[in-house]
Amino acid sequence: MELVLFEPEIPPNTGNIARLCAATQTRLHLIEPLGFSIDDRQLKRAGLDYWPSVPLAVWPDWESFRRLMQGRRLVGTSSRTGDTYCRFPWQPRDVIVLGPETRGLPAAVQAELSAMVRIPVYDTVRSLNLSTAAGVLLYEALRQTAWMPGEIL
Repeated sequence: MELVLFEPEIPPNTGNIARLCAATQTRLHLIEPLGFSIDDRQLKRAGLDYWPSVPLAVWPDWESFRRLMQGRRLVGTSSRTGDTYCRFPWQPRDVIVLGPETRGLPAAVQAELSAMVRIPVYDTVRSLNLSTAAGVLLYEALRQTAWMPGEIL
């Protein structure tokens, strides 16, 4: 399982997701342009002292990342379309792709993905916070693929 943040905009969200990735030893890919500096104080603060434990890769653009992931199943996220995340049949080598906080994944990126999933919410809320959504999706994917941190398989 791997997580991708496509053009993330908010440093604390990325920092929280980095901590999630450190806790699960999940590779985190950041696709530029980023809405902040990787050295941003808020980013470091949100990730606390876990950054050295984060398997991290930063990519200059979507195409560079996409070429490397050829043959992998890329699963995009949306607040409006796709299979419900808990009914989706996750596979161990899936790559979860989350879009920018204010705009979501562009249609051109969505067109290159293998599948889309969504987290249902009541219509009084547009969507969940990006770091919350990343945690929900990653832990469900890990649960379905029979791996959880601290568990003996």
